[in-house]
Amino acid sequence: MKGGKLIVFSAPSGSGKTTIVRHLLEQPELNLAFSVSATSRARRVKEKHGEHYYFISISQFKNHIKNDEFLEWEEVYRDNFYGTLKTEVERLWAEGKNVIFDIDVVGGLRIKKKFPDQTLAVFVKPPSVDELKIRLKKRSTESEDKINMRIAKASVELATAPQFDKIIKNYDLDTALSEAKQLVLDFIKEPTTETTD
Repeated sequence: MKGGKLIVFSAPSGSGKTTIVRHLLEQPELNLAFSVSATSRARRVKEKHGEHYYFISISQFKNHIKNDEFLEWEEVYRDNFYGTLKTEVERLWAEGKNVIFDIDVVGGLRIKKKFPDQTLAVFVKPPSVDELKIRLKKRSTESEDKINMRIAKASVELATAPQFDKIIKNYDLDTALSEAKQLVLDFIKEPTTETTD
């Protein structure tokens, strides 16, 4: 695998990374395309296959793992697999795009490790764990148990922030958005040394 730039945004759930990624995708000068992840979890009400995720069965997911078809993958919660298919990134690179990811911390760091020179790995830091809990409750998409699970995971994820290239503190959304845009702009202007996989 070789191609353009990879821009990874990772953060605990509720930090605002999805909002930032959506904003960046609307900036034509960045020439970005979104990498749609595959997942074995059930589809939520408004989600579309191929737009939000590629929804596949657990057995299909395990088959892709066996055939080494993922750039990265992880069992985030029991029987809840998420991963990036190599074909997805190759497809976007073939279109001449820089690929942007909105993924889990572990997946983000794996991509950075595989493509150290081609990847900008950004960690989005929330104001506090308490603020995260408030944001997750406002979404009203998950049970109290699921929210508590995400909060417990967030503490672990926050500890990985120093392993990323850059940390954006999302205390004020407008500031975070302009900071993210500048980071990506600077990164895509840099010449890249392509690596092969």
